[in-house]
This record gives sequence, structure tokens and C-alpha cells, in this order.
Amino acid sequence: MRGLGKIQLVGALFACAGGVAALAPAPASAQGSYSPYNETPAAALARYVRALASDPKDFQSLIGAGKAALELGDTQAAAGFFARADEVNPRSPMPQEGMGAVQVANGQAQAAMPYFTRAQQLGASQAMLGCDRGLAYDLLGQQARAQSDYRAALGGLDSDEARRRLALSLAISGDRANALAALAPLAAKGDSTTNRVRAFVLALTGDPNGAMTAIDAAMPGSWSRVAPFLQRLSALPAGEKAAAVNLGIFPDSNQPAYAYNSAPAATPSTIGVASSVSTDRLSGLASILQPAAPPAAQPGPVQVAYVAPPKPATVQRTPAVQEQKVWLQLASGSNADALSGQFHRIKSRNRDLFKGIDGYVEEDADRARLLIGPFRGSSDADIFAEDLQSVGVDAFKWTNSASDRIVPLASE
Repeated sequence: MRGLGKIQLVGALFACAGGVAALAPAPASAQGSYSPYNETPAAALARYVRALASDPKDFQSLIGAGKAALELGDTQAAAGFFARADEVNPRSPMPQEGMGAVQVANGQAQAAMPYFTRAQQLGASQAMLGCDRGLAYDLLGQQARAQSDYRAALGGLDSDEARRRLALSLAISGDRANALAALAPLAAKGDSTTNRVRAFVLALTGDPNGAMTAIDAAMPGSWSRVAPFLQRLSALPAGEKAAAVNLGIFPDSNQPAYAYNSAPAATPSTIGVASSVSTDRLSGLASILQPAAPPAAQPGPVQVAYVAPPKPATVQRTPAVQEQKVWLQLASGSNADALSGQFHRIKSRNRDLFKGIDGYVEEDADRARLLIGPFRGSSDADIFAEDLQSVGVDAFKWTNSASDRIVPLASE
């Protein structure tokens, strides 16, 4: 499965001793391995969620949604989709591989291994596991095993990502020539990430000046922001190098930013289902929430505890209690009473899209906002905003403050 959009090499966030410097991420791939369609990960996820609204046990949609959520960087949502898929078909290796990929994306390499082992027991090939398990091995400082997995994955659906990770792994091992050679097929077809990966290869093998030149060629003016990162990279231990260039996890002057070195291995286990998932509600990504923490057990099917999304209540004016939430604003105006009619007009024209979604109002001294939500995070709001835009409804994200008062529409 492809790496997360937010943790791919083209858009890693580098935390250095002097602060944080970010390379702006390139647009996510339009053709991830999670979908045969020519679409963005956000569009794919929205499509899969709509399919699950009709059939909550659609295995392929659950797997596709998990992969798309992982591509978008929402590891909690991805874990929920994969766990539900495992409940539907516990004899398939795909959910277990997906859960392993989630652990890797979170920097929990050791915790990922039981999932990969279980997937292999269920029939997963090295080519299927290689891209993600290879990264787990890299994080653990086992570069030879990582490179074996990446090479096996070069013939699979994740071939481009496996090639990028192979190049970085070879560079971590000190093999600059073969690392650059591994990138050649990507460069030949004009892959937009090649210069960035090449910069990391140079930095990993002790040429920070060459790396900064390559970064500046890819993203003019950015070299000064990542110079501290690039200069320190070659001195890190192998596992920390892998975490830095693949996940954007870099040790700062105070403490390492990852826990996989000391984290106990999480073992796949069976978790009871608390309640059924409300897949008829797109708000909050169709009520797909994170799985409960699994207790230690022998590897086996993973299920998820679903909890229906809470109906937003009146936001209290207690900053110490009320947390910020992400909403979509559909309209605003000086007359809060008029917003109710406006919402029902929008909803009546798009009944399928707004099924189960209620409207809310936030009122200031001089104007009121028409809102829907709240969403679990920014990516969820983006997905639904994209769906709204497809039917001609403009919406933009808005985050409440602790003092805002948000109430349901009068007629809701």
C-alpha cells in the first residue's frame, strides 16, 4: 500500500533543534494503489464512504477506504476501516497488512510486526508486504531486510514508493551509487519526487551541500530552512535516519520525537463491537471512529469498537472545558433566523448528500454563521467540502474558539 500523503518524502515535516522547517507537500498522487480510478485520495475516500452507506460490509470498499485514509494521513480512520474489514473477512491478509501499515505510519515499527506476520500466515506475499514491512525494518535499523522487502515490492502495486524507500535505505547503508541508480527509473519518467529523494540520499551519505543544491532546484529558496536537518542527517543512527526521511520524525535538542524504540509490540487481537456503525451519515466520515486499544493476545482477527458521533451540544463558555472543533461554514449573515431557511433549501436540493446531517448556528455580535459538523479533523472536513463543491455548494473550514456558542438550528 502506498505511503501516507503527509509522510511521503515529497512532503515530510522536519523538526530540527532550531525549530521546525517544512517542505511544502506536493499534491497527493492521483492514482494511488487503493483505487483504479483517476482521482485524488480524498475523492476516493468519499466514494468508498458513499458505497459503505449502502453496504457497510462491502469488503473492498472498507479496504479501499482504509488505504485512502492512510494516504491522507488519517491513521485513526484507516485503522477503523481495516479493523471493520477484518471483521467482515478475517481470512483475508489485507486488513492485517493494512493495520501493520498504520503502525508503521505512526512510527511504531515493532508494533507493526505481528500484523505483518499474521498477514503472511493468511497468504500475503513478500511483494504485498514489502513496501510497508520494509519501512518497519528500516526503522528498526535492519537495512538488509528492508532492502529485500523493497526489492520484492518493486513488482507490485507499490513499486514507485518501494523504489523511493529502497533508494533511501541504500543511502542509510552508505551505498550512494546504488541509491542513485535505484532512482533512475523514476527520474526517467519525470517523477516529481525524484529531486527531493535525491537530496535526502546525498545528505544521508555525507554531502549536505549537494543535498541543499538539489533541494533548492526542486523548491527554490527552501534550502536555508532545511539546512540544519540536512547537515545533521548523516550523523544519526540508522533507525533515526529512516524515521527522519520517511516519516518526518527528527530528534530535537530536548527529546526524540518518536517512541518506537521503546514501545512494546502491540499484538492483533479481537475486540468486541460496541455498536453498529452509522454509515448513512457523512458528517464525521460516516461515523468511522478509531478502534479501541487492543489488549495483548495471540495474533488473530481485529475488530473495532464503533461509537456513533455525538450530536453537537451547545458550546459552553468555559475555555478550560470546551475544545476547539472543525466545522464547515455554508453561509453567514446578520439575521440568524434566516439561516434556517437557507439550510433547508440547500438540504432539500441535495438530500442524499445531507442525509442525517443537521445544521448549527454560531452567532457573534454582528453576524451569524451557518455550520455543519463538527468533524474529527481537517482532512474529514476537506473530504466533505469536496463533495459539496461537486454539487455546487461552497463551504469552507471554520474552527470555533473556546468562547463561541454553537447551537442547533431552531427547527432541528
